[in-house]
Amino acid sequence: MLTEKKERLSKHLEQVNLYAAGIDIGSQMHYVAVPAGLDTEPVRSFSCFTGDLKKMAAWLVEIGIETVAMESTGIYWIPAYEILEESGLEVLLVNARNVKNVSGRKSDVLDCQWLQQLHTYGLLQGAFRPPEHITSLRALMRQRDSLINLN
Repeated sequence: MLTEKKERLSKHLEQVNLYAAGIDIGSQMHYVAVPAGLDTEPVRSFSCFTGDLKKMAAWLVEIGIETVAMESTGIYWIPAYEILEESGLEVLLVNARNVKNVSGRKSDVLDCQWLQQLHTYGLLQGAFRPPEHITSLRALMRQRDSLINLN
């Protein structure tokens, strides 16, 4: 019965991002899902250390991923976002509240697969991310404010 529903759904939706990945961001691990035909292991997990994030980006580029959707969870998304973007991937930062409203998804693996599926069909909209020179200035101003407010 579930298979029939998926087949009917896929007839009505057009895949617009065939080389899309979904990443469930966590504080210690990031879970990444890619289309099943691109890799023998379509779901992988990566630690949050810089070296692991670079391995994640290299793997995605190597298998032909062009675009990535990730949840904006706390501040944990920032290093992954920057490394993926530096690798030449299009990165969409999506609001976790907009994606989590589906019942039945209880694991990190299912979350990243759900993000990947939604992104494949073009159903996700990325949050506004200012250019790098603006984000650097904002970080500098926040640091300045926190130092001034120490007194």
